[in-house]
Amino acid sequence: MPEGALQELAELRRKLLHLHKTLLEMERTDFERDFGYVTSGELLQLVINHAQFAWLRQISALVVQIDEMFDAEEPATLSDVQNVLAEARALFTSPADEVFKEKYQAALQREPDVVMAHSEVMKLLRQRSNG
Repeated sequence: MPEGALQELAELRRKLLHLHKTLLEMERTDFERDFGYVTSGELLQLVINHAQFAWLRQISALVVQIDEMFDAEEPATLSDVQNVLAEARALFTSPADEVFKEKYQAALQREPDVVMAHSEVMKLLRQRSNG
């Protein structure tokens, strides 16, 4: 696989993690407003098990998919990279999951930090689709 594709995948991973962290902090703030302070350990359990955080798992799944590509015994192919990029593009432009779509659009409307993180992800995804 071309070195540029690997670098691009690593950059996408970094930007997805930043977006995920920004969204997670937003959800944590909402949760704590309703239920009180949660520790980092409690937050991890909420992210894994609580319905309020379930929609974020789609972004987590993309990051895990990228990690698995880097850790696989067989090197990822250019086609594998293109598939992950297409999945990411679809998730953020035309998500099939209505709950994700609704919550993500609401987050974009209310949190400037989410808009900035989203913009960084989309800039990378647009560059790839154009080049």
